[in-house]
Amino acid sequence: MSTESVATEAAERRREQRGWYFYDWACSVYSTSVLTVFLGPYLTSVAKDAADADGFVHPLGIPVRAGAFFAYSVSLSVILAVLVMPLVGAAADRTGRKKPLLAAAAYVGAAATTAMFFLGGDRYLLGGVLLIVANAASAVGTMLYNSYLPQIAPPEERDAVSSRGWAFGYAAGSLVLVVNLVLYTAHDSFGLSEGMAVRICLASAGLWWGAFTLVPLRRLRDRAVERREASVPGFRQLAATVRDMRRHPLTLAFLLAYLVYNDGIQTVISQASVYGSEELGLEQSTLIGAVLLVQVLAVAGALGMGRLARVYGAKRTILGSLVAWTVTLAAGYFLPAGAPVWFFVLASGIGLVLGGSQALSRSLFSHLVPPGKEAEYFSAYEMSDRGMSWLGPLLFGVTYQLTGSYRDAIISLVAFFVIGFALLARVPVARAIRDAGNPVPEKI
Repeated sequence: MSTESVATEAAERRREQRGWYFYDWACSVYSTSVLTVFLGPYLTSVAKDAADADGFVHPLGIPVRAGAFFAYSVSLSVILAVLVMPLVGAAADRTGRKKPLLAAAAYVGAAATTAMFFLGGDRYLLGGVLLIVANAASAVGTMLYNSYLPQIAPPEERDAVSSRGWAFGYAAGSLVLVVNLVLYTAHDSFGLSEGMAVRICLASAGLWWGAFTLVPLRRLRDRAVERREASVPGFRQLAATVRDMRRHPLTLAFLLAYLVYNDGIQTVISQASVYGSEELGLEQSTLIGAVLLVQVLAVAGALGMGRLARVYGAKRTILGSLVAWTVTLAAGYFLPAGAPVWFFVLASGIGLVLGGSQALSRSLFSHLVPPGKEAEYFSAYEMSDRGMSWLGPLLFGVTYQLTGSYRDAIISLVAFFVIGFALLARVPVARAIRDAGNPVPEKI
């Protein structure tokens, strides 16, 4: 290949990579502003307004406590995503037409999120339906987005490209969250009620998601594939994916390690605000500020750990991040109540390891995927990320129930990082990459 052809190919690859980053920039605002900050409390208040005298709402005639409606809706969205992702992943790999599927998932999710503007009064059921659709679409879109990584980045670039993608997402989440918080906290100055301000914040995330998805749709390209069998329906496709993965036991071994330590990461993310409010007695404004700090520092953490991976390899860097997670949780156990400064220090520690551990896990898994099965395997990865993260919250809740202490509950999560470290350390990743039929990078 001539020097000019190599340069042209590299320029086209960089163009695709820049377009790919922008999907994280587009959809991360949903995760940050909608799912993490605003929708839970607002949808719960809407459900409580619609509740009967005993505090129950009755979707489809089923009695549900108004305070649990949001959590049940999230659970249903995960179930829907688990059913849909293997089908979409297999279709993407079979046809090679990932981009139309990505567009469909993104715009279904963006439309559902934008429609949250209409969640006034007692329309809790509309809110639940929109949440289920948006969250499932987000999972499917992220799975397709992740599956592009092995196609747009050669092995030696993957850690850096994955890290930049996460950094773009956290940067967008931080930017929009700042604007949303200004609107929310100063809603009176804008002549808005608190509810209207929240609804504008929710809808703006959907508009942002839809608008910036245009960039990756213009720059990413589909690849031709060999003709394959048609995908099979429902659980049969999921079973077929699992059977195929059993032919690559080392890939499965990595996925198990990721499932364990990622369960710990997701539980820390979801329960840190409960720990801050209930155990440490911190105000809501402090907790929202800590969320914003995590978002900002996760950008630096993702980029910094991407650089470390170039020197020490992705596996060693992830193992180091799991040690950092363990130290952070141990420090969190000793935080004094009513001291926001120390909670911000804890948030800083979480932010610095959060983005990097997630970004490098994604790039390392991309090396373990057999060529031509990217979307199908990333559907299993995404299910590990979203659909299997239930044991951590269960352990957190049971520990609190038995001890009555959120400090004991938070320290119990150390087990996920210790076990995840041990499982990952045992995976011979170089051999796993060769067994998957991929070239082994110089640093892995």
